[in-house]
Amino acid sequence: MSLPGTPPPMTHPSRHAALAVLLLGVAGQVAALPARQGEAGTQPKRPVTDLPRLVVHAGRLRLPPFDLPAAVTEVDVAPARAGRPGVDLSEALVGVPGILARDRQDRAQDEQISIRGFGARASFGVRGVRIYVDGIPATMPDGQGQVSHINLDAAARIEVMRGPFSALYGNASGGVVQVWSADGTPRPVTVLGVDAGSRDLFRYSADTRGSAGPVGYNVAASQLVDGGYRRHGRARRASGNAKFGIDMGGGRHLTLVLNTFDQPVAQDPQGLTRAGLHADPRAASPSSLAYDTRKSTRQNQLGLVYEQTLGERDRLRAMAYGGQRGVLQFLSIPVATQRDPLQPGGVVGLDANYAGADLRWTHDGALAGGDYRFALGASLDDEGQLRRGYENFVGDRLGVRGALRRDERDDVRNTAAYAQWYWRFARRWALLLGLRHDEVRFRARDFYVTPANPDDSGGVRYRATTPVAGLQFRAGARLRLYASYGKGFETPSWNELGYRADGRPGLAFDLRPAVSRNVELGAKWRSRSGLALEAAVFRADTRDELAVGSSANGRSTYRNLGDTRRQGMELSLDGELAPGWRLRASYTRLQARFESAFAACADRTCAPPGVRVPAGTRIPGVPASYGSLQLGHGGDTGWREGLTLAGFGAVTVDDTGSARAPGGLRIDLDAGYAFRLGADARLLLTARLDNVADRRLVDAVVVNDANGRYYEPAPGRSLMLGARLTF
Repeated sequence: MSLPGTPPPMTHPSRHAALAVLLLGVAGQVAALPARQGEAGTQPKRPVTDLPRLVVHAGRLRLPPFDLPAAVTEVDVAPARAGRPGVDLSEALVGVPGILARDRQDRAQDEQISIRGFGARASFGVRGVRIYVDGIPATMPDGQGQVSHINLDAAARIEVMRGPFSALYGNASGGVVQVWSADGTPRPVTVLGVDAGSRDLFRYSADTRGSAGPVGYNVAASQLVDGGYRRHGRARRASGNAKFGIDMGGGRHLTLVLNTFDQPVAQDPQGLTRAGLHADPRAASPSSLAYDTRKSTRQNQLGLVYEQTLGERDRLRAMAYGGQRGVLQFLSIPVATQRDPLQPGGVVGLDANYAGADLRWTHDGALAGGDYRFALGASLDDEGQLRRGYENFVGDRLGVRGALRRDERDDVRNTAAYAQWYWRFARRWALLLGLRHDEVRFRARDFYVTPANPDDSGGVRYRATTPVAGLQFRAGARLRLYASYGKGFETPSWNELGYRADGRPGLAFDLRPAVSRNVELGAKWRSRSGLALEAAVFRADTRDELAVGSSANGRSTYRNLGDTRRQGMELSLDGELAPGWRLRASYTRLQARFESAFAACADRTCAPPGVRVPAGTRIPGVPASYGSLQLGHGGDTGWREGLTLAGFGAVTVDDTGSARAPGGLRIDLDAGYAFRLGADARLLLTARLDNVADRRLVDAVVVNDANGRYYEPAPGRSLMLGARLTF
């Protein structure tokens, strides 16, 4: 999003839309011509579709995505092919429709990921979108997710599900992102990588894959040092991921997944005001410097997946996982504010233990002349965390851990049962049904009780049953049309329950879950050469929308608003245009608005009724249009080149729409050369130039920030050099 006062060409959202549609249309015509010439005068010998070999886990039925009445996109993960270091999930999601993944240039707050407008309110972490890694939840049972621990060096593919069937994954599933690690290879393969970029960014990585008897392995580790685009934005992190697949014979298979993440320091420059943005987009907010705002995180996790074939028609899958996560975050809560004996302090300490299990039975059968696949399962996810708050000062010294101001244990448990049924009841028709029931229980026990701070223990329970249904029509061998409908729900997370909007102590147990109804119509087409064109129109109506009530000094409170509506359309094109030429492009048009009026209240000091927000006002943080395109050329050896475009429209920054961050277009270029070093070794050298035009952009906004620090600027022109040795 380009800054006000520097109006580069093509800053109007409608122009971005026109550009995206034009690019998709031109690419589609270019790709379609060879396909049409090859198909002219030919007819299929039989009406049976040649399904792709690929199957996805979306929907838990392991069906080809082409035959699901749902919007599902799979992305091959190969960071080096685009000259990217593989640090952030957003790097791998270029060209995926519906999803907006933003690198906030603030590693203390994680990436901001939204799907069709769900999750855009998140001030940090991921909400409203479910995240999984190798089938193991990276979203806690309260709906709060993290992506910083994901190691893309070990990854093989990413699946993104949008629309009604996301609800089958339970709480906070406005969309689902699943990252799958590569399996072990028959012959050992090792990749060593190093990347160096502008502003003191360095990354070192290693990944080795192979097999030892019945055991396949994939072990990856990386170290990142980032000087940060903005001042007070330095970060250091290390991550590791290990996957072991064990063939136990007799149709039995065991997968062991371990991952670790350690971020000892990530400075937080916070958002900028409009004036600060114009003066110096690389600056940090004065309060972040005064209080040395920062965050440290550590996480260790172990997961087991056992799969067994029971005869020809039945399969059993059992999954269990457990882990520990610790966070220490220093905020910029003013000292004067903390004089209130009910104030929980400016330092947040979290120590969490979490675990879960999932058991699923899948059966294949036949009914009324048509084949079906049925899945029945149950899951349990549990998290217990110690939440402590401290003063962020000692005497006159700021930005240090001081006296204890909060001490409580927070527990949340999600139990669920689900069923899914896919039935191809006629030659051209297929039906997919699903039902899920969730019960989410929150309980808090307060150990910080003083004469001026009463016991705030309590709890709340939420229940929801979410049915989904989809119908698909096979209009031809390579064309699918579908319609789907479903309900979804989202409970407040612990971070949203953690602080009451009125500033009083205790948890915000008055928050209600948001309930949505979703409908989608879509079409999928595949050419003989494998080029994929997909389109979908969608609408999601939500009751009791969870929204930011106020955001001040790094701390946010939340509240329920009335009704909201998110509706729009998606287009995507993916595949080979010609030998050596690969395209992935998408465009999303999204209208996200409040359907009922409500009173705006920036913080607890405003008096009701306050400023009225009329029905029809845009939901903040959600652009009206966005799209991306990645065009690559080259093979396994020799030269390779690439072009990446990312465009997005303007977004409002608060509920009233009082200010906006404008839209923009970013252009990235990359080039590389791969050398053969003997029969089994290869060296790849890459160079990447991001934001070639050196445009002033704003990547993300902090919604409803009470201090007006809404804007999180993106870097200017940046250079990245890399090397990958494979042997």
